[in-house]
Amino acid sequence: MALSEIDRNLLERCLARRPGSWEDFIDRFLGLATHVVNHTAQARSIKLSAADRDDLCSDVFLAIVKDDFALLRRFRGQSSLATYLTVVARRVVVRELLQKKTLGRLSLGGVRDPETNGNHEQRINDRDQVERLLSGLDDNEARIIRLYHLEGRSYQEISTAVGVPENSVGPTLSRVRDKLRQAGV
Repeated sequence: MALSEIDRNLLERCLARRPGSWEDFIDRFLGLATHVVNHTAQARSIKLSAADRDDLCSDVFLAIVKDDFALLRRFRGQSSLATYLTVVARRVVVRELLQKKTLGRLSLGGVRDPETNGNHEQRINDRDQVERLLSGLDDNEARIIRLYHLEGRSYQEISTAVGVPENSVGPTLSRVRDKLRQAGV
């Protein structure tokens, strides 16, 4: 489906920063963002609280306005705006879920934080074990694993941060996982 005239006008108004355009944009796409958040969490068996859902929707819209609407400026109109925003929202939500889960910041629909349930020592021991495993890798490999698995970064972000070609990030991750499997991890 091609870009509709309504969405084309809304996009142009937002990029031109016309009064009320951002509010219209949010009104039009808040339901889509909420759906993507709910669906992505459900697909990963994560139960979200209302606060987590709101935070993730906010993260989606913050990503859209970041760097003077860079994501909207990159939109080429080869699909509907809703399709493009669905892909963008899903990527943002997955990254945030991974990061928040890793950092223990999801309330998981009212389930108490593991630190308050007596699991704090286990989390410290697990983190120590991860650090020991990563210490056996070369610096670039360890950094790529940390960025991808612990921080939820994209291949492009990892490429920029580590200074390796984007198309070598995936093979590096596979190679390191194989090393860890062979080491009995």
